[in-house]
Parts: sequence; structure tokens; C-alpha cells
Amino acid sequence: MRAVVQRVSKASVDVDGQTVAAVGRGLVVLVGVGRGDTEEDARYLAEKVVHLRIFPDEDDKLNRSVLDIGGAVLAVSQFTLWGDCRKGRRPSFVDAAPSDQARCLYEAFLQALRDHGVPVETGVFKETMAVHLTNDGPVTILLDSRKAF
Repeated sequence: MRAVVQRVSKASVDVDGQTVAAVGRGLVVLVGVGRGDTEEDARYLAEKVVHLRIFPDEDDKLNRSVLDIGGAVLAVSQFTLWGDCRKGRRPSFVDAAPSDQARCLYEAFLQALRDHGVPVETGVFKETMAVHLTNDGPVTILLDSRKAF
């Protein structure tokens, strides 16, 4: 599984012009499920997300996690994180998991976040969404459960 993690002061998701989810201070996590990913990948990624120390402490050092600050996570499924652009001009998505598998593992990721006690809001799986966010910092981190980067 892959994730783009952004530290935000606020964020929301709209579907068909209606806001379906919103958070204040916390994280926006764009999540992509790849072929061959498992529930272990979902748990690993959730563990990594909730413990990432990317919020400042009293000395302005990045020493606090979303758990430490009492923040929330807005998680949005995004298969395009598996787009392979190494060849040609159109991304190939053959490495993205099939929809049923992706939904299952995305939901496992959400549950793993909740199991850590983090408030979680979500986009709508397989819908076209408008994600609005104010990136705080900006701070953006890339994660991969296979540790490819």
C-alpha cells in the first residue's frame, strides 16, 4: 500500500458539490492499494501514519504525532498512486489492486487507524471527489508498505 500524507490545518472532501467529510488540524492521507497487498500492509501503514512525528513540539521540532496533538485523519482512497509513468505519456494502472480487494484493504486501513484512537473521516470509495486542504508547513510525506521508498 502507498500513501501520501499531508499535515493540514483543515481539510474536506466534496462529492457532487456536497461536503461528505471534514477535519481540522491533522492529516490528509491519500491511500492506494496495490496488487498483492494484504491486511498486514494496511496495519503497517496505519501504524506508520498515526506515529509519524511531523507536528512541532514546544521547541518547533517535528516531534509529535497526530495522536500526540489529538488530531484527526481524513483518508481518501486513490488508486492513481499506483500509476506507472515510466513508459509513454499515459499512466498504467496494472499494479493497482482490483476494486473489491482495494475496498477491503482500504477499510482495513481505516479500522486500524480507528483502533489507535484517531478520529477518522473518509472520502467515498470509487467516487469522483474534490479534496480541499490547507497543507500546514507544507509537510508532505510518502509512505510505502513494501518500503520501495
